[in-house]
Amino acid sequence: MKSTVEQLSPTRVKINVEVPFDELKPNFDRAYRKIAQQVRIPGFRPGKVPARVLESRIGRAPVLDEVVNEVIPAKYIEAVQASEVRTLGQPDFEVTKLEDNDVLEFSAEVDVRPEIELPDVEGITVSVDDVEFAESDVDEQLDELRARFGTLTGVTRPVENGDFVSIDLAATVDGEAVEDAETSGLSYEVGSGQLVDGIDEALIGASEGETKTFTTRLVAGEYAGKDAEVNVTVQSVKQRELPEADDEFAQMASEFDTIDELRADLRERVGKVKRMQQGVQARDKVLESLLDAAEVPLPAAVVQAEVDNRKHDAVHELDHNEEALSMALEAEGKTLEEFNDELRADAEKAVRTQLLLDTIADAENVQVDDAELTERIMYQAQRFGVSPDEYVQRAQQSGQLGAIFADVRRGKALATIVRGATVTDSSGNTVDLSELFGKNEPADEAAEAETVTADQ
Repeated sequence: MKSTVEQLSPTRVKINVEVPFDELKPNFDRAYRKIAQQVRIPGFRPGKVPARVLESRIGRAPVLDEVVNEVIPAKYIEAVQASEVRTLGQPDFEVTKLEDNDVLEFSAEVDVRPEIELPDVEGITVSVDDVEFAESDVDEQLDELRARFGTLTGVTRPVENGDFVSIDLAATVDGEAVEDAETSGLSYEVGSGQLVDGIDEALIGASEGETKTFTTRLVAGEYAGKDAEVNVTVQSVKQRELPEADDEFAQMASEFDTIDELRADLRERVGKVKRMQQGVQARDKVLESLLDAAEVPLPAAVVQAEVDNRKHDAVHELDHNEEALSMALEAEGKTLEEFNDELRADAEKAVRTQLLLDTIADAENVQVDDAELTERIMYQAQRFGVSPDEYVQRAQQSGQLGAIFADVRRGKALATIVRGATVTDSSGNTVDLSELFGKNEPADEAAEAETVTADQ
């Protein structure tokens, strides 16, 4: 087999492959066996028809088609590996020459990872917000903890924000009942924003047994994007009573003996969250600095695939109803053209980021070990509410395991750059991010460093 690579653009190549027929004997043997299983010829058992008999009955063309369809993908992969072309996406094949008993020639146009000249990463300097939090932040965390141990008590007063209510719902669109929106005995925390827009305002001030009517725009189902008139009836009202924030509560809700010890622990936790937010801000600003400094050619087909995936996700939430999408955008004061422009801009940035971080990972020889990959799988499984085994099975079926590996590697690549960047806060103090991104280490130890991944 002979192959050559023709550079069509910085992001696309044409691979030309020539395969002599003397290399195709195994393929012809498999083609004859496969076709022999599918045809019935008197005097021969299925699968036992000689090649010459098959060709005399069905002709040479079906055999050649079977061979060509099998050979092209296999020989394409061989050519890619031999030329070390870093392909992206699926190729477009074209048979350019087929002479029976002589030669098969074909071409494959495919997007490739472009050569990217990395910017100088040594001098990257970014500024982030100061870590600031007040005692009220600790109070908020303590109240959330108390809420877990709270009790619900029925009240006879009108509904207030934060109450728990049992409600009946019914909705109509242009006088037609919306069956998907009809329910009774639904438990709901007022002010949580977990139901349709407008329901919190309608409920506050309503009394037990009272029905309130409001208008909202539906976001899913048959009537997605249309205005619905909703009736909500309050069946019962309960308020949550929180336990006293004292030593007894600290002992019940934590491993601490006093409320002061519990508050000190919560204060430390709040500080860690704030420092994490500061680290994420630093990471994002370093990435923006890299993207601004680097020229990254964009493979058109890869960008379009990213656009299509993002649009599919957006329309999926509206049952793939394009009209509903247009109406939902109209409600936000946005046109479909503006939506598509934003979608493409986001897709282009995502592809640029991936290509740039892949190049950095290659330059830094970033490796991903089993523990890091397992950690990402555990995180993703928890995020989607499935077991790790089920998540891995789904990823294998959809061919996404490679993408998960690539995401972890990109996260580690970005972490290496963040570690080398100069980060200061708004007050001019140098920010130590080693707790989040690890410390700069010798090259032989760098692969073992614990780093923050791109999803954090």
